[in-house]
Amino acid sequence: MAAAFQNIRSLEENRMKIENPTPLQWRFSERAQKLQSSAIREILKITMRPEIISFAGGLPSPATFPVEQLKVAFDKVLSLQGKIALQYGPTDGYGPLREWVANSLSTDGAKIMPNQVMMTSGSQQGLDLLGKVLIDEGSKVLVETPSYLGALQAFSLYGPEFVSVPSDDGGLIPETVATLGQGARMLYALPNFQNPTGRTLTVERRQALVNICAQLGLPLIEDDPYGALSYRGEPLPKMLSMNPGGVIYMGSFSKILTPGIRLGYVVAPRALIEKMEQAKQATDLHTSQLTQMVVYETIKDGFLGEHIPTIRKLYSDQCDAMLDALQTYFPAGVSWTKPEGGMFIWVTLPKHIDSTKLLAEAVEQHVAFVPGGPFYGNTPEQHTLRLSFVTVPPAKIREGIEKLGKLIAAKL
Repeated sequence: MAAAFQNIRSLEENRMKIENPTPLQWRFSERAQKLQSSAIREILKITMRPEIISFAGGLPSPATFPVEQLKVAFDKVLSLQGKIALQYGPTDGYGPLREWVANSLSTDGAKIMPNQVMMTSGSQQGLDLLGKVLIDEGSKVLVETPSYLGALQAFSLYGPEFVSVPSDDGGLIPETVATLGQGARMLYALPNFQNPTGRTLTVERRQALVNICAQLGLPLIEDDPYGALSYRGEPLPKMLSMNPGGVIYMGSFSKILTPGIRLGYVVAPRALIEKMEQAKQATDLHTSQLTQMVVYETIKDGFLGEHIPTIRKLYSDQCDAMLDALQTYFPAGVSWTKPEGGMFIWVTLPKHIDSTKLLAEAVEQHVAFVPGGPFYGNTPEQHTLRLSFVTVPPAKIREGIEKLGKLIAAKL
């Protein structure tokens, strides 16, 4: 009996402890303590308000999403191969889709094999996996000036030393890499319609960059989510085709189909793909088999050849609308890029104007953009900003740019 009462008493004491717990003391890792929210994702919370004219998000236009084609593909895949599509899949990805990617990137001088392709859950996962397998604390990582914020955020988690490569209106300057690249782990670049500037590397600069990286034994990451969105003429040659053994190519279906499917890919020499595959196994085992099979079903018979030109036309028209509005409403002393593809225009203000403070005033006028500071690996240039035009109709573009122009003019 005494033992029974003792058990009851112990149960009551345990209940009291649960009802009156000691507050948990979270002991976050040093890596977790370094995490910061993306400036763009925070601004997007503001842009959800319907009255806001948003030039902030790097979001593709929903008008370009091939909803009907994807519905047909989902139905076909689930009807004919449902048990395969709903099962676990291989870590490196769905075989037919990897073969499609390899064939689409192969040239006469550079044959890409399917086993050099790994599918990822969006290209952002590819950036994270590259950081995991290539970066140690203090590793030198070369980036453009400015560079893609998502890459800076992904790589920062692994504690690199960012080295900003000097850039001009033509993008990064290859000759500077010869000195800066000594002892670096990798160089990260977006050669086509770069995010955030919209700049494009010339063929000459591409070849020079590939040659210098090859001489240094420096892995060159060619991130190319916008390459298909050229408004004028054929896309420039990929750096991958110039040196398949030294270039890591990253692609995505987010800008040419839809970002909601979260599907990207990395093309690299087998030694790197194998190591990334091991890292991916510890992350998510594999990218959605269903998504990959649906994308393959959608694109395998040439759909992108019909679909991409409609995206180019829409974005080109809206880019022209914004360039015209900038010319009309922005005051002297302000300059901007003139992209030939992609989704972004980069604006440089007089140096005394802080774009972060300007954003606060703009939001009061129901306009949003992304300040330029977060796009820099090292010293930020606070008098810059990024504008995206692809989700805003021309009339709203003019209205929003006119409001921004007045705010800027008042600071001159």
